[in-house]
Amino acid sequence: MTTPAHPSPRTRGAVLGATAAFAALTLAACGGNVGAGGDSAGADFPTGPVTITVGQDAGGSTDLIARAVAEGMAEDLGVAVPVVNRAGANGAVATEEVAGQPADGYELVLLNASLITITPLAVSDDEAVDLSNLDVLKGLSQDDYVLIASAESGFENLADLQDASGSIKYGTTGVGTGSQLAQAALFAQAEIDGTAVPFDSGSPALTAVVGDQVQVATVQLGEAKPQIDAGGVVPLLAFSAERNQYLPDVPTAVEEGYDVPVSQYRAIAAPQGLPDDVKARLVEAIDAAIASDTYTAFNQNNLLTPHEISGEEVTTQWTDLAERYRALTEEYNISLADG
Repeated sequence: MTTPAHPSPRTRGAVLGATAAFAALTLAACGGNVGAGGDSAGADFPTGPVTITVGQDAGGSTDLIARAVAEGMAEDLGVAVPVVNRAGANGAVATEEVAGQPADGYELVLLNASLITITPLAVSDDEAVDLSNLDVLKGLSQDDYVLIASAESGFENLADLQDASGSIKYGTTGVGTGSQLAQAALFAQAEIDGTAVPFDSGSPALTAVVGDQVQVATVQLGEAKPQIDAGGVVPLLAFSAERNQYLPDVPTAVEEGYDVPVSQYRAIAAPQGLPDDVKARLVEAIDAAIASDTYTAFNQNNLLTPHEISGEEVTTQWTDLAERYRALTEEYNISLADG
């Protein structure tokens, strides 16, 4: 999908700044009272495109969610809302880039919770993304992970995996991801001997399972479901806290007796320090987007569970998850940095 051309943040900022300065001088010359009535600088927001940056490649779940939200926001805001992909470091590149932009509401980022809750367990403190550098606007959805096995492996449930002789190769969607944490924690608790094989994303991990290059892998349900339905892979369990509505016959790791509830959550955020009225306008536009029938159908078609909570609730939840996951890795001596 071609991203619409739009001014760079610096160029746009310079143009808007010059325009605002000229308007202020004109009002002053006419005796106008800038800011009269208590209106803040964002009263006329937005006056140009609002960009959503995605830290993953085009076509993946995160990118598709961003584009679905952007479509609804553009209709509500009355301006273009282009989506730009800046893949790298599980989303850290894009997030740091947006966090460093002016807090004017024109630069947003689509966040994956794993970047905040899990990636810091696999990288140095200097490389970890700090959520305090962002204003989280709204939680969007929950995307559950499912442990799948190749048809050739003969695995039909977790017990088969536990009884397997020799080392098992298991694919992950990358270092510092929910896929890696979920499997590492499950294997440690269930005393399964396995070797992690990290891939760059869910698609190659899924392909490796279908081809029996790895016996099992944990990927997001939306990616795995077509192969599950086709019989190319076998779902062993889900890592959600409760059974996923789209896999009602597949047990969860929690049901099997293991403390491994790991899901991918997503939210939309902006640089820290947004003016209150700009923040309120953006939240209003996001709310309008996710309330639409089009977005509801998008969630259903992509097997996403709505998790539409406030930015403050997102911050609390993700902070709690980060602490829980760190405790889990320490308890079972799990090193995500090792792959």
